[in-house]
Amino acid sequence: MPRRSTPHHLFSDPEAALAEALENAPCFTAITAGITVSVHVFWLDDQSQPENHRYAWAYHIRIANGSEDTVQLVSRSWEIMDGRGQKEHVHGDGVVGEQPVIPAGDHFDYTSGAALDTSTGFMRGTYHMLNPATNARFDIEIPAFSLDSPHHGGIMH
Repeated sequence: MPRRSTPHHLFSDPEAALAEALENAPCFTAITAGITVSVHVFWLDDQSQPENHRYAWAYHIRIANGSEDTVQLVSRSWEIMDGRGQKEHVHGDGVVGEQPVIPAGDHFDYTSGAALDTSTGFMRGTYHMLNPATNARFDIEIPAFSLDSPHHGGIMH
């Protein structure tokens, strides 16, 4: 019986493994006020249970501040739509327990996840931002992105 070998770089260099995964994942991008939000989506086979109608995805987001000002992500609003068109609205402070300050020319990355009881869906949203120098508040778009699983008949994006 042939032995499967696992690529060694996945264990020895997690940053390279993440970079490789990001390169191969679908990417969705939106630019608002000079700030780019990029979303890479990953199907999580090991956390999904299609027989129990549980489908899971991870998404990696980069918020790149191409503006001339330092900004802070204060809160977020999400709209999550499942494969039946049912919508859920989620609001909260910051992201992954942080309200990151992003200097001009810098970026902030984080990874989170979503679970649905349908094999496909969509997410989109808004980051509510603050310019700490002026106390001006503004919103930036989180691009709509599809949650596609191998258990769905076709890719939706």
